[in-house]
Amino acid sequence: MENVGIAFGSDLDAIRRLPGNGYCADCGLRDPTWASYNLGILICDSCAKIHTELGPEVSRVKSIWSEDWDEDQLRMLAANGNEKCQLHFEQDVPAAYRRPKPDDALVIREQWIRGKYERLEFASHRSFVCEGKIGYLWKRGKNGPRFAQRRFVLSALDNSLSYFIHEQSKSPKATLPVDQLNVTLVPEKVGNPFAMQLMVPHRCGLPRSIFVYASSGQELIEWYTALRMAKLERLLSGMHRVNISELSQQLSRDFTKEGWLLKSGPKPKDAYRKRWIVLDENTLYYYEDPLDAYPKGKIAIGCRHDGFTARRDVPPGVKTIPFAFTLKTPERNYCFGAKSETEMNEWIEVLVKITRNSVLYSGDQRTLTTFT
Repeated sequence: MENVGIAFGSDLDAIRRLPGNGYCADCGLRDPTWASYNLGILICDSCAKIHTELGPEVSRVKSIWSEDWDEDQLRMLAANGNEKCQLHFEQDVPAAYRRPKPDDALVIREQWIRGKYERLEFASHRSFVCEGKIGYLWKRGKNGPRFAQRRFVLSALDNSLSYFIHEQSKSPKATLPVDQLNVTLVPEKVGNPFAMQLMVPHRCGLPRSIFVYASSGQELIEWYTALRMAKLERLLSGMHRVNISELSQQLSRDFTKEGWLLKSGPKPKDAYRKRWIVLDENTLYYYEDPLDAYPKGKIAIGCRHDGFTARRDVPPGVKTIPFAFTLKTPERNYCFGAKSETEMNEWIEVLVKITRNSVLYSGDQRTLTTFT
């Protein structure tokens, strides 16, 4: 075969102009710089690493800046393109399946790519309906760090996710309502690449978190998708003329931001204590440990017109510490300290954004309102 590396510049321009080729075929990152030439797609650096792990029998990867191209490889790229290949490999993606974005967890992108090209899960029209799922996950104890294998039973019909202590147990240890459940992938928090956090409303307006992990990435995404599909079916029941695409965006949510901060007590002279802070939509929860089942407390954040704001430093009389900032609410000032100026600015920025596009605050009654 003739090597055409020297002439590849003009060929590259034409290939990059093909429909969909301005973005990674798998995660959507702009300006991909790698190609899977046997599949005929352009992909980003991160997704290219996953394609390489699939092996040459599935995907053959090469940098678009390489000079080692032959006519057949270029012809394959020119004859296909991202949009054309997506029509084939993504014929039937369930509405509840989470398509990866560039900054998503590795396991989301990896299993999406393996599902598309290795297992061909979406390349033919199938009926994806989640009536339930039964299997085993490793669950963290409510009061300790130990994980133990538990049998989980998901039922969309019963609106329940239950887990059992023993195989022979007839009654579940606990049952969670699917329609109120939020599932988040938390590999770094748990220290396991296949970990999830299940959060449900609990007593006193505080949520309960259950941390679990699967034995593989594929099993994790199967559970994650099954939970989202079951929730979608619950939300669809009794609804008419609903936009499933819009509804699918409400099936689970990632936390807006989380991390360690120093937090002051309610009195000006109170000491600062280290707390794990989780910002979930317009509610800030604080924990003693990232894997605690229950938060120590919460702060509901409303709009700036009702007296909510975030700013640098602390009010007069309050003990000051490096990189301090204040979340002001109608009831009190919450003072925090970050590890660096960059981290402090990141927290202030996201908190201010919430107060500019948040909810009206009136005691426990909150109504969604957008201010410009």
